[in-house]
Amino acid sequence: MEPIIITAKGCNKDDYTHHGNMFLTGNGAMGVRGTLCEYRSEYMPAVNLCGIYDRVGDGWREPINAPNGLFAELSADGRKLSLPDSEYSEHKVSLNIRDGIYERETDFITDSGCVCFSEERIVSLADPNLILQCLTVRSDHAAEICAHTEIDGNVWDIHGPHLENFVCGEKDNICYVSAVTHEKSIPINVRETSEYDFPAEERRAVSDKSSFRDISFTAKPGESYKIYRKISVTAGKEHDLSSLGSYENEKAKHIAKWHGIWDVSYIEIDGDEAAERALNYSLYQLNCIAPRHSRSASIAARGLSGQVYKGAVFWDTEMFMLDYFLYTEPQVARTLVKYRIDTLGGALRKAASYGLDGAFYAWESQEGGYDACSDYNVTDVFTKRPMRTFFRDKQVHISSAVVYALDKYVEITGDTSVLNEGGYDVLTECAKFYRSLLLKKCGGDKYEIRDVIGPDEYHERVNNNAYTNAMARFVFRAAAKYTGSQEYKALADEIYMPKINNDGVIEQFDGYFDLEDCCIDEVRSRLLDPKEYWGGAYGVAAHTQVIKQADVVAMLSMLPDEFSDDVKKANLKYYEPRTEHGSSLSACMYSLLSCAVGDPEFAYPLFMKSAEADLRPGGKEWAGLVYIGGTHPAAEGGAWKVAIFGFAGLEIKNSEIICSPRLPKAWKSMRFKINYRGDIYDIQINGGDWSVTKL
Repeated sequence: MEPIIITAKGCNKDDYTHHGNMFLTGNGAMGVRGTLCEYRSEYMPAVNLCGIYDRVGDGWREPINAPNGLFAELSADGRKLSLPDSEYSEHKVSLNIRDGIYERETDFITDSGCVCFSEERIVSLADPNLILQCLTVRSDHAAEICAHTEIDGNVWDIHGPHLENFVCGEKDNICYVSAVTHEKSIPINVRETSEYDFPAEERRAVSDKSSFRDISFTAKPGESYKIYRKISVTAGKEHDLSSLGSYENEKAKHIAKWHGIWDVSYIEIDGDEAAERALNYSLYQLNCIAPRHSRSASIAARGLSGQVYKGAVFWDTEMFMLDYFLYTEPQVARTLVKYRIDTLGGALRKAASYGLDGAFYAWESQEGGYDACSDYNVTDVFTKRPMRTFFRDKQVHISSAVVYALDKYVEITGDTSVLNEGGYDVLTECAKFYRSLLLKKCGGDKYEIRDVIGPDEYHERVNNNAYTNAMARFVFRAAAKYTGSQEYKALADEIYMPKINNDGVIEQFDGYFDLEDCCIDEVRSRLLDPKEYWGGAYGVAAHTQVIKQADVVAMLSMLPDEFSDDVKKANLKYYEPRTEHGSSLSACMYSLLSCAVGDPEFAYPLFMKSAEADLRPGGKEWAGLVYIGGTHPAAEGGAWKVAIFGFAGLEIKNSEIICSPRLPKAWKSMRFKINYRGDIYDIQINGGDWSVTKL
């Protein structure tokens, strides 16, 4: 694999949100936003920790951003050199996704000449608690340099501050900042050590929330001066920095881990460099946030890019990300499935709180299965008042996603041990939950599921959402398959499914066809403020057929064997023009279905929309007045699904690997590997031909 370098040149002060996402580095235990090292909290830097949450007052519970041990700032001849304020001649940020290394280089202009400042940043894949940073200074003239490095405890929080009782200090070349979380007093420790091999004067000091060192030296023209930093971030026990190898040794271990991952997951596309680049960048983002440090953890909807969406786990993980790990790193897939098994208690408590049986999984899951979703998720742009939403109460399809993932994991890996580790309980309790939702009219012959929200969140509290009913039916069938229950088998056959009309279209929910049928541009023109929420009681889309994201199409994509190609084609044609794609989860579902009906050209731009979700600026960052920006791992997992299941047409039938290629015209060939039941297979697609080789 040749290096793939993602690059941005020049410094625009408004790029910090997008660049923070695009240049993310991480190792699953923590994610570091790709902001510049001299940026303070107003530019949203973050060292975001996996699975550790805190709540302050009435604010939303959200994940912890640790003190920023990467802060570094340069002065030359007494003048601070810092972006975006200082003058520069060249500035570049790059990300080597093959090696998992972030780099920055800036040529600052001073009164005496040019001073070049560069940073290498590594969030170690070999050590879940370690960050490496190398700072390099080079001047074209004799200059008095001061490199200020710091552990900055004044972190960016959305609903904080989450850290308190700071203890800051330095001892034996170790600078440290420790604090505890507000809600549960979880210790958060950041420690830092620096090494350099040139004469310098060093001063160390502390403030209320930070520990820093100033390294001052005289730079000779043309010489490079390097400062090597090792930074540990832990929750609980402190990390012993003295036990680590040299900077270069730790870097080499990190690179070796990345190369091992890419050896299985890299995808080659001949004829479309842009697609190959975007797709593998998507996989980089997924690999940055895979919880390899744990045997029971999951991936938040915005990965580890910050506190947005409360750092919570949604159905995104099971329905959009799981497949990538199933076929490349099954152990990670097991970890994701195990998270849901181990949070069953939270799902049982949630169901009971609504007077329901079984397991109602959290819409926004935090530790223990706690549902962080509030009753007021959107702020009205006009009144500035919170708007009542029903995501927590009515998106009952979340439990079906958990069962769907468990069933797929067992089917693909053959690992039935998870069933005995609580998987059977998940199956039966989710089936009990859907059984308690079933209603039958007097004299009726089918069970209905009423008052729900499907994947399309613009239409709340609808009856017989096709996706929800179909996935409930799936749960009953899965429970019957694994437990032998005839009751659940019978219930699956008795669930009402919206009928297919004369055009082959499935009504999204009862009464959907009676809503105003108008185009997306017409609905958009009714907005009085660009940040308005389109859904809810008064949203501009709520009383129209315009939908937020794939709903019926998601059902057809997730359950492809249950519907004919004619039905798939009819629904694709009907729903796509009516879909705003207001969620990054949407495009890949339409793309996948387009491939299934033999139209890869229609699928291609939707595939690229998913694959480039974090490469291009301009994604939706607001829901009312609530900031929802961050990375889009579900879109990136969806891009992998389209490439492998859609364009390559990969299927496993009777334990045999089969491909039905449907490559876009520009793609001459495609090559990738999968891990199937412990063996690695090399798969090559050439036009309509394909081959598979066991390695």
